[in-house]
Amino acid sequence: MGGDGKKHKWKISFHRSSSKSKLEQKTPPKEFICPISKSLMSDPVVVSSGQTFERVTVEVCRKLNFTPILEDGSRPDFSTVIPNLAIKTTILNWCDKSHTEYPRLPDYASVESLVRELMAPQVEQKIRVSEEELLKGVADNLPVIFSHAATEFGTRVNHFNSGSSEESVIIGESPGTPLPFTSRPKCFSSSSSSSIEIRDIEIQSPGGPISEEEELLAKLKSNEVFEQEEGVISLRSITRSREEARVSLCTPRLLSALFSLIPSRYAVVQVNAVASLVNLSLEKRNKVKIVRAGFVPLIIDALKGGSSETQEHAAGALFSLALDDGNKMAIGVLGALQPLMHALRSDSERTRLDSALALYHLTLLQSNRAKLVKLGVIPTLLSMVKWKTGDMASRVLLILCNLAVSVEGRTAMLDADAVGCLLGLLRENEFDSESTRENCVAALYALSHRSLRFKWLAKEARAVEVLKDIEESGTERAKEKARSLLLMMRAVGEEEEGSGCDRASESGGLTRNQYRVGGWSNVNPTSF
Repeated sequence: MGGDGKKHKWKISFHRSSSKSKLEQKTPPKEFICPISKSLMSDPVVVSSGQTFERVTVEVCRKLNFTPILEDGSRPDFSTVIPNLAIKTTILNWCDKSHTEYPRLPDYASVESLVRELMAPQVEQKIRVSEEELLKGVADNLPVIFSHAATEFGTRVNHFNSGSSEESVIIGESPGTPLPFTSRPKCFSSSSSSSIEIRDIEIQSPGGPISEEEELLAKLKSNEVFEQEEGVISLRSITRSREEARVSLCTPRLLSALFSLIPSRYAVVQVNAVASLVNLSLEKRNKVKIVRAGFVPLIIDALKGGSSETQEHAAGALFSLALDDGNKMAIGVLGALQPLMHALRSDSERTRLDSALALYHLTLLQSNRAKLVKLGVIPTLLSMVKWKTGDMASRVLLILCNLAVSVEGRTAMLDADAVGCLLGLLRENEFDSESTRENCVAALYALSHRSLRFKWLAKEARAVEVLKDIEESGTERAKEKARSLLLMMRAVGEEEEGSGCDRASESGGLTRNQYRVGGWSNVNPTSF
């Protein structure tokens, strides 16, 4: 009888759970759905153009040599496929919370059938267009006899001055505010002055005036290099001086034409193509569109192997695109972090500063923080802070603040003696600006969160006397952080009994689990 009662209990519990599951089941977010199969992704992958798809659908599209047109009008690039572990984990967590079954791998044959259905309308359209073009070509291409040369080249106008560009804007920071609120890279300027001489390009059409986009496309798609130069120089000028043009010209056709010119071996073409991309990226609505069009790998290549001026604009483009939250993961996955770290040592100040700001915004995302820590960048960043020159040290400190939010970043910084390094710099008090000093205190504050090991390291480095000095003479922001650190330091003696165990396990797995439970990995770094 007791056994029957037990079975009856389990039966009731089971039915309640099933009912609750049906009631609480929710529609999955759009980013969890494969754009092709329209189903919840089981094995999501990121492709070269930055979008995420179900792996099977990408394999089928590659097999059938089919590139679909997405909802935003762009076409994805399936040349590279990288597992998107971050979104996969997020999908599984959502399934747990919404009481939804985990997605299953789609059937290959079903996906192939679906893709062939999508291919049919585009194949039919191509056939119709080809027939129309063929008939038109027969009518238009009548025999023509030339009695002299059809074209005659005169002296070329020099449209480009290879000197350093004056397109720069001072980073707009509020007084006493160390965080970068600017939305424009150093390589951009709305100023009318420029080292580039630009001639207005006019194309006469027998049928009357043609649109600005058509004029530019005619130049950008030309097989003549000098016409490509004129096209990208004109596009750069237009998108620098006219904000409305950045929206109207950021079309799939123009982006496609610009896409083919960024890898150009002609310096004038490449420099102005990347600069034009920076200008287009300044509009918020264009940022995701540019990444989805597949420009990030090209920008990374330009940053690694382009001329000095090309690298300046490439760093500026990555910074501008990284401002959009929807782009941060794609830029990190596509391999921008290591080249940006290398660019921090560039001879060009613009490249260094824009690369630092790009890394700052990218490290607002946990997956990018983890990637940077694995690259072993902490010692390099700490050595850069020791330079204490210009705005560079301030920006590097902001990156360290973001890295210190994550458990792995905090552990790596403590292992690299970041506490002694930062306190030493504050003790010397040789920073060029108060904002850099504030960021140094903010980095210490980030390191202190739930870390008994930090408390002992700070005590050994005589942090109290340094913090008291800041509490008396620092800015309001620095004083606030210094007071919090001093309160924490006063509590060190009360925790001596448990300190030995905590210090021994600080860099191990137990401490990491403890931090995850505490939720510190999700703290917003911009609060420092």
